[in-house]
Amino acid sequence: MAAREPLSTPFTSSSTADDVLRGVDLTGVRAIVTGASSGLGIETARALTAAGAEVTLAVRNTTAGDAVAEAIASSTGGIRPRVVRLDLADRATVTRFVDGWDGPLHLLINNAGVVTGGLERTREGWELQFATNHLGHFALATGLHGALAQGALDRDGARIVSVSSTAHMRSGVDFDDLHFERRSYDPQIAYAQSKTANSLFAVEATRRWASDGIIANAVNPGGVATGLQRNFTTRQKDSLDAAEAAGVFRYKTVEQGAATSIVAAVAPEFAHSGGHYLDDAQVAYTVPNDADLAQHPHGVKAWALDPATAQRLWTASTNLLRV
Repeated sequence: MAAREPLSTPFTSSSTADDVLRGVDLTGVRAIVTGASSGLGIETARALTAAGAEVTLAVRNTTAGDAVAEAIASSTGGIRPRVVRLDLADRATVTRFVDGWDGPLHLLINNAGVVTGGLERTREGWELQFATNHLGHFALATGLHGALAQGALDRDGARIVSVSSTAHMRSGVDFDDLHFERRSYDPQIAYAQSKTANSLFAVEATRRWASDGIIANAVNPGGVATGLQRNFTTRQKDSLDAAEAAGVFRYKTVEQGAATSIVAAVAPEFAHSGGHYLDDAQVAYTVPNDADLAQHPHGVKAWALDPATAQRLWTASTNLLRV
């Protein structure tokens, strides 16, 4: 049997979300975009709406969300997106969001994320970046599994897009101390752990749910200046500047940054193929866990795609959310 050619798309690092959606009709597609009141979330929601999708903006600040929804409707001529409150660090709002969802769901874009400058915890005592970036999205996706399965029956498949980051290369998941109860706190390592978790979620969600027609992929949007950096410490800003100077990344526009999310959401290459980590609109190459970030800025570390680790994280996440 001939070796299967690796997946590839016609898009590049300079492609925009609109480039990916050119000629694509998303009429009838129901989509949720978390964190859609700023940055990449706004552009992702705008592009999907412009292509005909019925989009729900899942946001902490509904006033900001309403302003975004009005702007999107005005600029695209599309249906005004719905705005629903969702605080990923608050399990009660995740439950309300899930309980309030009615009917099929075709696209779940887990875009929201937080960066902290120091140790912050949820009411459960969970480290905030892991709780928001991973556990909140995990609870949302598992809670919406039935709607996604219904959506998959509607349109020959449903998709989840899990927004990760090059930062995942700084750390795997420390199962012995997920919430920094014993090790000294480093916000960059905490963020990295949460971004590795985002990728591992896509691996295990695809393994568990592909038979339901649900496919999940992780994406790295690249370096985009968004509100995510507003809480950076001086050390974090210096680290980012040094990485840019070393050529680890170059800044993209928001339109270019959203393109990889849109590729994972609509490109035919990923209709039935999941568990991948995409970078610059392509499947990234895998590097060893000890690989240097500066030498492999477009790679994905093995720890972010390891099936056994993905299963372990799913079990740990389920156990935490049952508390």
